[in-house]
Amino acid sequence: MKIISSTKRIPEVSDIPEHVAIIMDGNGRWATKRHLPRSAGHARGVQSVRNALEYFGALGTRYLTLFAFSSENWRRPSEEVNLLMGLFVQALEREVDELSSKGVRLRVIGDVSRFEPKLQRMIQQAQDTTAHNEAFHLTIAANYGGRWDILQATQKMLSLDPALIDNPSLIDEDSLARHLSMAWAPEPDLFIRTGGEQRISNFLIWQLAYTELYFTDKYWPEFGAGDMDAAVQWYRHRERRFGRTSAQIHAVAEKVN
Repeated sequence: MKIISSTKRIPEVSDIPEHVAIIMDGNGRWATKRHLPRSAGHARGVQSVRNALEYFGALGTRYLTLFAFSSENWRRPSEEVNLLMGLFVQALEREVDELSSKGVRLRVIGDVSRFEPKLQRMIQQAQDTTAHNEAFHLTIAANYGGRWDILQATQKMLSLDPALIDNPSLIDEDSLARHLSMAWAPEPDLFIRTGGEQRISNFLIWQLAYTELYFTDKYWPEFGAGDMDAAVQWYRHRERRFGRTSAQIHAVAEKVN
């Protein structure tokens, strides 16, 4: 498919977000609030991932991108990092076959070179197993950062076309964007962050240029179908102008009708 940059061309929009991106925040706080170890919150959060897949798959969304582990999360206590890595391994062991049977293509974006060799092999195997699927695209961002993404795209662009170093005026959005880690996907229509924080935390900072940003106080482990429906209903009431005025949008709508 040809990817449309929202800063270059006005993409088609509909009541159903084609691409949803989520920061799954609040696992540890959900557990702490219930006097449980933080590990219980992360484990419970895996079920919310299954719920999100089911909900958005039924809705008609085709791309779901989940921020599982940022490049800054290495700063957390080592025991929590080890737990998250273990949950990642378990999820790959348990979920990949079912995902593939449902037509889900799984991709992992981020600098996976820092992971243990076993996890790297499992990631590659999972991607290979589901590579033929096109019904639904699930992307997990792991050891990912938006600035890292732009830097690695710039490095790839210049290594493949060194002439650009002496001719920087030839660099445009398309020449860089094709090397981003999600160059194959449309820009997110709807961004959701659970857990009460209101920032994008270095997540898809290039791709979120014109995404609608939805924040909720609900923690990820308690974010259910009703909450997802509330986010989608909020999205449907947004006027996506892409730099235009409301009058222009209404004029276009009247011509269509």
